[in-house]
Parts: sequence; structure tokens; C-alpha cells
Amino acid sequence: MQVTKDMVDEDLRGSYAVGRMIASFFHSRWFSLLVFRFSGDILRGKNIRGLVCREQHIPSQNGGPPIRTRIYWPTAAVGPLPVMLYLHGGGYVHGVPEQFGSVIRDFIETEPCVIVAPDYRKAIESPYPAAFNDCYDTLLWIRDNAASLGGVTDQFIVSGHSAGGGLAAAVSLRAADTGDAKIAFQMPLYPMIDDRQDSASVVGNDAPVWDEEANRLAWSRYLDGVENVTPYAAAARCTDYTRLPPTITFVGSLEPFRDETKTYVENLRRANIPVEFEIFDGAFHGFDLMVPDAPISRRANQFLMENFRKFVRRYFA
Repeated sequence: MQVTKDMVDEDLRGSYAVGRMIASFFHSRWFSLLVFRFSGDILRGKNIRGLVCREQHIPSQNGGPPIRTRIYWPTAAVGPLPVMLYLHGGGYVHGVPEQFGSVIRDFIETEPCVIVAPDYRKAIESPYPAAFNDCYDTLLWIRDNAASLGGVTDQFIVSGHSAGGGLAAAVSLRAADTGDAKIAFQMPLYPMIDDRQDSASVVGNDAPVWDEEANRLAWSRYLDGVENVTPYAAAARCTDYTRLPPTITFVGSLEPFRDETKTYVENLRRANIPVEFEIFDGAFHGFDLMVPDAPISRRANQFLMENFRKFVRRYFA
């Protein structure tokens, strides 16, 4: 899918050139390594104004190093509160939780909750299953420590953007398969879930921010050395959706993940799983975070937060 500037929503067109530059940067392995090395150093430890913030290292159950996590609370709320596992984006190769402070704040201000966000291992140094294991270990830690966090102890929320959305879908699937923890609902937002990359929205995609070439490089790093790709590595390979939790997600019409997200939603609906889903026409990957004040981004954030509030009140009543 070739993407021209006139296909982009008019309120996002001013970011088209910058977005294309960002995408081109991610075509090179050295740039991903540079971002991995330095972005974390700059942002790591940054607090969110108006929230109670804490950093904690939790043990890995898979022989990995302790997992650095950021934990966020509202300054005043009556508990116990829902607890969310939030998984940041970054193509599986870079990023830290602190980059997504604005959406973490929005969740907590929309409906008071506790958010635990791990700085999971990245594929630059540790391919699959390192990131997945870190995220799942964090879910198990939440399960075991929810009471001390001031949280509801018997069910949880799993969410994430982009690669974090892919991890959220995989974590929810494993929790459903094992019964280790009950997921009240999940929010895999424009998730990176299909390593096969053969849909019409991926092939030939040259949209801003994240395109086919960046996507193929990121998947090659994440699955480096993996011979048998399971649904825990790429959630689109799931064949049984019947045990998955209620789901909220959205995607842009111009981004590579459009078709895999649509197919994922269709499979959930066929399994009679409640889903709230929206496609935002003329939007490229990460538009809501890159241009948060654009009208289309405000609509996307309103869609997400209104449904987040609805699901919290429905499933944590």
C-alpha cells in the first residue's frame, strides 16, 4: 500500500515529512541501536506530574535480570483500584515506559487505577522470548502483590501501544491458556501482531513513522533465531479466540498494522468476545501520540478513554 501525502488526514499532513524521516531512520540497524542506547538514558526515571510514581525492580522467573518497572498511582482515590499492566511501544527494539507518560496519565485521570509498566528487554540485545517473559513475569508479580499496591486482587487489565499492543495480546493469550491470572479486559492498541507481514496494508507501505521496511527489520530482530513462531511471539497466529478477554483497540487506515488489527478483531467477534474497535481514516502509525492536539488524535483519545471508562465500570463493578 503506497501512501501519498494527500491520503493523510488534513490535520496530520503537516507532520508527513517528519514522519517519513522517522520511518527512514528505522530502516537502519545503527539508528535503532542509537535510539536504544540513548533514549532510555534521557527518559529513564522521569516522573509524571500529578501522579504518585515509584520505580521497583522485580525478579525474573526465567533467568533474566531483575525487571525495572515504573508504578503509578492517582494522588487521591478510594481503593482497591483496578491494576493495569501497561506495555510500551517501540517495535520490540527500543523504548521505555516513560515515553508513554501522557497516555498513562490519561488512563489514571479518566478512571482511577494503578498502572505497572515494565521496561522489558529489547530485541537489540535479547530477542524473543525475553520481552514476552519480562511482561508475563510482571503480570504474575502484579497478581501476587496487588493488595500491597492498593489494587483489586482477582482480575487485571492488560494494555499497550504498537509492539506493546502485540505483547499485551500475547500476555492475555497466555493468561487465558494457563489460568495464571484473570484478565478483565485488554487494550492492544494498533498492535504489532503478525510476523508474516503479507497483508495489503503492509506490502509496499511507505507511510510516515512506521512502514514496511522498518517493520520487517524490527520483526527480524525480535524473532532472530526463532524457528517455530507461536502465538506468544506473534499473537495473529492464534487459532482459538474463545477464551480471550473483552477488547478495546483502534488503528489508522494508512498504517501497516491496519489489516492485522482488523483480522484480529474479526476473529474475536466470531468467538463472541465483546470488542470496541475503530479505524481512523487518514491516520498513520502512532498519530495520536505524535500529533496529540490534531482533531483526529483527540477523537482517537476520546474513543479510547470513553471505552476504557465503560469497561472499567462494567467489569470492575
